[in-house]
Amino acid sequence: MSTTRSVLAEPLTLPCGVTVKNRFFKAPMHEALGTPDLAPSQNIVDLYGRWAAGGAGILVTGNVAVDSRHLGEPGNIVVEDETHLEMLRHWAQAGTAHGTQLWMQINHPGRQSPRSVNRRPVAPSEVPDDGGYGQFFEPPRELSREEIGDIVRRFVTTARVAKKAGFTGVQIHAAHGYLVSQFLSPVDNHRTDEYGGSLEGRMRFLVEVYQGMRETLGPDFPISVKLNSSDGEPGGMTQEDSLRVAARLSELGVDVLEVSGGTYRKPVFEETDSSAEDHRRGVYFADYARRLKELVSMPVALTGGFRSAADMEEAVAEGLTDLVGIGRPLALIPDLPQRILHGAGRRRIDLPHVSTGVKALDEALGGVLVIGWYEMQMRRLARGGYASAHGNGLAALAFTVRRHGLGALMPRRAARRG
Repeated sequence: MSTTRSVLAEPLTLPCGVTVKNRFFKAPMHEALGTPDLAPSQNIVDLYGRWAAGGAGILVTGNVAVDSRHLGEPGNIVVEDETHLEMLRHWAQAGTAHGTQLWMQINHPGRQSPRSVNRRPVAPSEVPDDGGYGQFFEPPRELSREEIGDIVRRFVTTARVAKKAGFTGVQIHAAHGYLVSQFLSPVDNHRTDEYGGSLEGRMRFLVEVYQGMRETLGPDFPISVKLNSSDGEPGGMTQEDSLRVAARLSELGVDVLEVSGGTYRKPVFEETDSSAEDHRRGVYFADYARRLKELVSMPVALTGGFRSAADMEEAVAEGLTDLVGIGRPLALIPDLPQRILHGAGRRRIDLPHVSTGVKALDEALGGVLVIGWYEMQMRRLARGGYASAHGNGLAALAFTVRRHGLGALMPRRAARRG
């Protein structure tokens, strides 16, 4: 198949006027390649240079934190000011090669900041995690109005520095149970002021972050939002709530909405009401995406489950999504978009099964092992190597402990299956 014959090769013009060269959207994955002083490393520069050469239209980074006091996981990069501007410029230069869009995902973990890196987490309300994961997190303190304003300014500052460094867009992380997601959730947000109560109140924080960024970055700079289709837990943000939030974001001028779902407590990979065809393809959140496309004018990026070129092309051709979000396959095959566009990557991609060979250990550390294994593959790519064909869980465990210490063996975001 030639490049001109694939719908995936078609350019896409965003609401802000920027044109993306094709429909491949590298979804955010935590690279764990920050330095001890929370700066970008040469490894992350080299990794994104390799991905940019691989042919994707948009590369979205793993989450970059806005506050060094509040990290989401070991290996985070933090941008509070221009301290690391030179390395950020190197990162941006590498990731924007070959006409690629490089967008920085910006995040604050809120209460989802493990005690291994934070003993004083904050949240919209003082709602501790009562589930099995509670032992890994300190109870959060409720944010004051003044602190909320400070965090909004931090998001805007990080976005401003990203633009100055040469990143061509940003993404607000409003999914997976992190701070913005916590504000949206009735389970986590019990506030009675203007930032709580009704859905309009609960989305105020997200709206203020977006509007602050838009005012600072200008009308022609891409701003994306990653949003849960639902939280997947009783009392959390529902699909109906999410669709209303998405409609509001579209009205405000968001350039791309990336669809995801779930939290640490309740990973969500697919909807129970998805069609048999969607289950066959393995594509996540398809039912939500169909409803979403009827409500919004902004482009949508659907991430998760895409494993074959045919399924990717079908999803774009039928209007299910505008951009094909791919995560883990790109940690294995960094030039996958290039291969597909040139007809050499038509076969279905089978991801390795990550296992230690010890069932009890796999069950106890499943999500940690899988994420650690993919972080190990990204480190291999950054050093010019290739991903392993075998899901060696013991090697992933050793890598994780060696890189991040025993504190990294806490439950981590297991739903990163893009």
